[in-house]
Amino acid sequence: MAVRPAEIAVPAGARPRAGTWSVLARFARKKPLGAAGGALILAMLLTAVFAELLQTHDPIATDAAYTLGAPTAEHWLGTDHLGRDIYSRIVHGARVSLIVGVASTLMGSVLGGIIGLLSGYLGGKTDLVTQRVLDILQGLPLLVLALVMSAALGPALHNVIIAISIPIIPRAARVIRSSVLSIREMQYVEAARALGVRHLRIAFRHILPNTMGPFIVLCTAQLGSAILVEATLSFLGLGVPEPYPSWGRMLSVSAAEYAQKAPHLVLFPGVAISLAVFGSNLLGDALRDTLDPRLRGAG
Repeated sequence: MAVRPAEIAVPAGARPRAGTWSVLARFARKKPLGAAGGALILAMLLTAVFAELLQTHDPIATDAAYTLGAPTAEHWLGTDHLGRDIYSRIVHGARVSLIVGVASTLMGSVLGGIIGLLSGYLGGKTDLVTQRVLDILQGLPLLVLALVMSAALGPALHNVIIAISIPIIPRAARVIRSSVLSIREMQYVEAARALGVRHLRIAFRHILPNTMGPFIVLCTAQLGSAILVEATLSFLGLGVPEPYPSWGRMLSVSAAEYAQKAPHLVLFPGVAISLAVFGSNLLGDALRDTLDPRLRGAG
C-alpha cells in the first residue's frame, strides 16, 4: 500500500529548527513593546561600544569660551558649565552605565543564583539559615543598601559595581530557590538520585539548566534597577568619580544651580537614563511573559 508523504513520521531530531531571525521576528510580532525595549538596549550597547566613533568632541575637554551653551550645529546638545560637550558625555556615559549595570547585575544574579540553588536543593537547616540571612539583606531597599555599601567602599568604578551587586543577591537567590523547590521533586531528579549521582552534579547538571528562564528574566529586570541606582549614587557623589562621564553625575552638577538657566543640562541626561531603564523594563516584562510557562497563554 502506498504511503502518502504526510503520513511519514519525521523523527523529532530531524525536524528543522527555527532560525534566529525567525524567532526574533515572531517575538517582535507577539511582544512589540518588548521588541522596542530590546531595540533601546541594543542602541545603548552599540553607543557604548562605538562611543569614540559617535562622539563629536572630547568628553572631558573644557572650553571656557563656550560655557552653558545652548544646542547648536557644533554642539548638538549644548555644553555644560565647564564648556564640555553634553552629547559626547552622554555617549560615553552610556558605556559607564552599561558596564556598571551589566557587571553588577551579572555578579549579583550569579552569586544569588548559586546560593538559591544550593539552598533550595539541600533544604533543611542550610535552607533555614540561608533564608534568614537573605531576609535581613532584603529587608533594606536596594538603593539604601547600595548607598551604605558605596559609602563604606568609597567612590570608584569597581566599588560601585560591588555596592550595587550585593543588594541583588537576595532577590536573585529567592527567584532561583523558588524554581529549584519545584524542580527538585521532578521524576528525572529522583531517578538521578536513585542511580547514585552525586548531589552537586544533580544540582548543577540537572536542575541549574532548568532555571535559566527565570534567571534571564531576573537579569533583564534588574539591569534597569542597576542603571538607575548607579545614576542615583553618582548624583549623590558616591558613584563613578570624575573624569568618567556619568549620567547621574551630569545631573548632580547641573540640577541645583543651572536647571533654570540652562535646562538642557538636566533634560538630556535625564532622558538617557529614562530610556535605558524603560527599555530594560519593557524587555524584562516581555521575556517573563515568554519564558514563564504560567504566562505564555496570557495576552
